[in-house]
Amino acid sequence: MFDKILIANRGEIAVRVIRACKEMGVKTVAVFSTADSEALHVSLADEAYCVGGPRVGESYLNEDAILTVALESGAKAIHPGYGFFSENAHFARECEKSGLVFVGPSPEVIERMGDKDAARRTARAAGVPVVPGCDLLSGPEDAEAEAKRIGCPVLIKARAGGGGRGIRKVLRPEDAAAAYTEAKAEAEAAFGDGECYMEKFVSPAHHVEVQILADQYGNVVSLGERECSVQRRNQKLLEESPAPCLEGKQDIRERMYKAARDLAAAVGYVGVGTIEFLYSDDGSFYFMEMNTRLQVEHPITEFVTGIDLVKWQLRVASGVELPFSQDDIHVTNHAIECRINAETPDFKPSCGEITMLHVPNGPWTRFDSALYIGAKVPPFYDSLLGKLVVMSPTREEAIRKMRSALGELVIEGVSENSELQLDILANPEFNSGCYHTNLMEHLYEQ
Repeated sequence: MFDKILIANRGEIAVRVIRACKEMGVKTVAVFSTADSEALHVSLADEAYCVGGPRVGESYLNEDAILTVALESGAKAIHPGYGFFSENAHFARECEKSGLVFVGPSPEVIERMGDKDAARRTARAAGVPVVPGCDLLSGPEDAEAEAKRIGCPVLIKARAGGGGRGIRKVLRPEDAAAAYTEAKAEAEAAFGDGECYMEKFVSPAHHVEVQILADQYGNVVSLGERECSVQRRNQKLLEESPAPCLEGKQDIRERMYKAARDLAAAVGYVGVGTIEFLYSDDGSFYFMEMNTRLQVEHPITEFVTGIDLVKWQLRVASGVELPFSQDDIHVTNHAIECRINAETPDFKPSCGEITMLHVPNGPWTRFDSALYIGAKVPPFYDSLLGKLVVMSPTREEAIRKMRSALGELVIEGVSENSELQLDILANPEFNSGCYHTNLMEHLYEQ
């Protein structure tokens, strides 16, 4: 096991990794921007170093500064968290060149699965079903022609996309050219890569993802699934495990798990990762993409499996072999996570200083956050304030528990979205368990 690691991130995920390291007896090195000099992860780490100005390009994406701090502090590995460098193959390769362990898969696997077009082809080769569509589009005219061939509605998606960016829905073939141009421009601005492909828009559908964990010796296990169908503008708001859409469908669940393991094995995956599927009510499912990192919603998997994903990330990265097999994995109870974002009721970003904070407590209630009274929420970063997570024996009890926890949560100084989460939990469609990725559209119609 590493004796010291650097956490190349901020906010709640940096705090989460630091806490795991403390429990494992591993020393930690934090990096921070000038805007985060008083952030919680800075005070919790054993060492902390400023790596630049407030904007991410000046600090948290300052590759040279982060690598220099890692080497001079004596860190043996770098944990990237999620976002920032977590799926950056170039950074992972530079870590290797510097003699540092990147806590994640190899640069080659990141490149292969991060390129969504290549990932689709890899999935097909591994026998994993993919959404009908086409490979990279050559231009606007090709987009219109493929929309006619595939049949609308379709989605134009950036191969380097993420976080809902670089995606356009096309309802008519004649709109495909303009949508392609928009998606390409957005992808170039966000990712530096404007290449796009097209796939059939499957609706109604569920967004179901399978968590996998793999070691360096070819062992791969699936750690249950999460339903992530509650989304706004392709951004997840609420996740739960197990997925209610798969209740009573163990055969489909097992096939989905096997497809995820087969894909991970096919690319020689090491670490934690997530394979995302679209699931249709007719029982069919299709590979969408693979996230080669820790997911924001990993706590619900930890609750229902009893497995600490961050600790196992570190263990397999240091060469530890998994001591358990698929038969040893058991999903029990039901967990729900609500993302608490700093935003106004009309979804505009909110920033400021936390003047009051009360966090719900009790058995199987967890709030992953970097907040404290006096903490500053700067305007430069992601809006996530924290993740409220609960677990109960049944889904119905978990929903009631989450309602109670949201009602008790108090965050003052910035606007946040707990009222929206309560609206979702009160929605009859959500409570039925038979909801799809268009749930938020229906919620707004009421």
